[in-house]
Amino acid sequence: MISVCIITRDESDMLRRCLETLIKYDVEIVVVDTGSKDDSRKTALEYTSKVYDFEWCDDFSAARNYAAGKAENNIILALDTDEIIESLNVQESMVEDGKAVGRIFRINQFERQGEVQKARERISRLYDRRYYKYVGRIHEQIEALENQAEEMVCDVDATVRHYGYDGSPEQIAAKAERNIRLLELDLAENGEKPYTLYQLGKSWYMCNDYEKAVEYFGKALEYDLNPKLEYVQDMVETYGYALINTGRAGEAEEILGSEEVYDAFSGWADYCFMMGLVYMNCEMYERAIDEFMKAATKNARMEGTNSYKAFYNIGVILECLGKTEEALKYYQKCGKYQAALKRINALKK
Repeated sequence: MISVCIITRDESDMLRRCLETLIKYDVEIVVVDTGSKDDSRKTALEYTSKVYDFEWCDDFSAARNYAAGKAENNIILALDTDEIIESLNVQESMVEDGKAVGRIFRINQFERQGEVQKARERISRLYDRRYYKYVGRIHEQIEALENQAEEMVCDVDATVRHYGYDGSPEQIAAKAERNIRLLELDLAENGEKPYTLYQLGKSWYMCNDYEKAVEYFGKALEYDLNPKLEYVQDMVETYGYALINTGRAGEAEEILGSEEVYDAFSGWADYCFMMGLVYMNCEMYERAIDEFMKAATKNARMEGTNSYKAFYNIGVILECLGKTEEALKYYQKCGKYQAALKRINALKK
């Protein structure tokens, strides 16, 4: 059996949704409350007797490790309150003798400007507490205990849907500001690390302070980074969007479109799509179309970057160039994408 450990605070309704999806599985449920003023603790007790209080100390890792310490089993699956289990077929044997950390599949679902967006990723969440623990105040990561295990990862058969990036602009900004405060504490205590700089850049991006985001992404990218790491891929792409949003698409074209960077990241649709937007903003339309076409042939993390969003942008370019019949063909490839349907209706009038 595995133990599912959840830390929560003032999210009673979301906690209920999370726990409802868990109770059909043969797992131990451990809930740690970090100071709720709502009914979160009462809600948790409806689903498990393993409910504990933890005095909040601005450290998510400390809370996660406390929760793991309360579990009956050594194999731990860490969940967030704003995550809903869609499938869970995890056996202890999938994390062989504690030597590997299991990466679950997560779908991040959120709404921006009236449009539902979905991004897919693998994240490390399943581990053996005898050999691993969480580190970092926020955006915590699983690390091997000293001399206990050689860090390895394996993909496991578990899927969650995450709603933590959803909410009103005010809620998103408040969450980002909290994250920035904790990340700056982490930076002061442990010095500059590329992952911390990346998370600071992402948090400033969520606050729509794109200049600050560019600053932190730029610092992180000065390090020698592995382009195969998902956070590095996401950082390069978000750096590009931040540069576009600060009116510096030319700088993005020069830095992110260089041969070295292109060769390292162009295997993903998300990067090619971002470069398509960079070239669009630089009025390099043929190159933009080339990148959107390439994006449509590759795997994507963000839904639509290898399909309807790529085709839509090709349609926009062709329409702007006066090629309305060709534009219409690409809009029609977008299925039920509302922005494309509006252009189809406009062109057919």
